[in-house]
Amino acid sequence: MKVTFYGVRGSIPAPGPEFVRFGGNTACVHVELNDGTDIILDAGTGIKKLGETLMAKKGDIHLLLSHNHWDHIQGFPFFMPIYQNGRNIFITPGMTSPEEPDAVIQQMSGSRFPVSFGDLSANIKIIDIDKATCSWRIGSAVISRYLMNHPGKGSAYLIQADGAKLAYITDNELYPPYKEDTHFQEWVTFAEHADLLIHDAQYIGADMPSKSGWGHSVADEAVKLAMAAKAKRLALYSHDHFRTDDEVEAIEKHCRSVVMAGQMPLSLFAAFEGQCLDFDKL
Repeated sequence: MKVTFYGVRGSIPAPGPEFVRFGGNTACVHVELNDGTDIILDAGTGIKKLGETLMAKKGDIHLLLSHNHWDHIQGFPFFMPIYQNGRNIFITPGMTSPEEPDAVIQQMSGSRFPVSFGDLSANIKIIDIDKATCSWRIGSAVISRYLMNHPGKGSAYLIQADGAKLAYITDNELYPPYKEDTHFQEWVTFAEHADLLIHDAQYIGADMPSKSGWGHSVADEAVKLAMAAKAKRLALYSHDHFRTDDEVEAIEKHCRSVVMAGQMPLSLFAAFEGQCLDFDKL
């Protein structure tokens, strides 16, 4: 399994020279299995560059969406494979409330985009997975999901393949002021012994309590989850769009000090665009 980050920002893209090292594109992660299967986590603006890479391949594309907020679907109309004749693209929507499984394609309707969904050349199918389904397969991978704690809800995903375990939990508030859909101990079980846990770390302590209930976690809380789950690696993700490269680095440094204080064998980093982890070589 190979994991590559194409977009790591939350809420809105962050252009400008102070956002270069970590990148300014919104959520998108590419997972390439050893059997060649392509799985994409979210379709933020980062998916545009990924599409340029995938144009050279002919295989099916599997897009797993966490939810329908703009920063997670806004790159889809610019994803070049959707314009490839005969290309098969399967989209699994997040478990949102209200249920709007076609939101990612409805953004290409009416006055919102110059090309309508009906004009696309690819074979695009929305996959309907029963909420009672605990897990399913994509290629050689077993996929599972949990409900996120986020306004409008959504899905976190677990991908297990090639002897590796990836937990993708973005836009998740670990300690929400509203009724939680998944409590902390359930997240521990979900991410237990993950080779890589990608978790929302958009906020810092100084952001609270004013941003409590906005659907994101304080970075320290993501570290606490990773240590409790005994994950091998934690990727701090969904960096706030106000956060400069220097500020993200400061958060990363602080979180590493928390790991050291806890004396846990956890590798921690702030995810950046272009970063690639090949689990066969780690």
